[in-house]
Amino acid sequence: MKDYQLIIFDWDGTLMDSIARIVSSIRALAQVNELIIPNESAIKGIIGLSLEEAIVTLFPTANGATIEQLKTGYKKHYIELDPTPTPLYSNAEQLLTALTQQGKMLAVATGKAKTGLQRVMRETNLTRFFNHVRCGCECHSKPHPQMLEQLLVECNVPPESAVMIGDSMLDMEMAKRAGVDSIGITHGVHNQEQLSMFQPKAIVGSLVELQSLLR
Repeated sequence: MKDYQLIIFDWDGTLMDSIARIVSSIRALAQVNELIIPNESAIKGIIGLSLEEAIVTLFPTANGATIEQLKTGYKKHYIELDPTPTPLYSNAEQLLTALTQQGKMLAVATGKAKTGLQRVMRETNLTRFFNHVRCGCECHSKPHPQMLEQLLVECNVPPESAVMIGDSMLDMEMAKRAGVDSIGITHGVHNQEQLSMFQPKAIVGSLVELQSLLR
């Protein structure tokens, strides 16, 4: 494994175990708005997209006004109404602490809106680890490489000195399109076979295993 300068993390499904809450919030949103309720596999497939891209993908008949209504409704369900826990995955803080002590630059590339990311970073006390973030509201949605390209410029790091860590095929494809190495993790959305389609440098099952790999 290379001695990467910049380590870029996805958020949902990679650092935070929020998949179940996303799924239940989307299903509740569909029910309240009398829309066809997407199955779990379909919902997991949009995790990582920007919220608007996710809504359009799951509810293709929605028009402009309905899309905005659904976006607002989803945020309300996720933040206020859905009680499903969203803990950090085991070893998240220890991993980030160890990487920081090694002098690594850490960043986040996520489909979450910036206000949502800032909120969960504060709640989990992880803000201090990340000086560089790109969110779905700031860039083209994954798997477009813009998030990674902007982070590389901002951090003044060449693509070969960075690695993207994520749980979805969207993360792996984004990294490949940006010319950045990737590491898949299987405790989130996609399994080893799915992640391996984009030739990541490694696939791990946990953040504990990831820490050993990056040591």
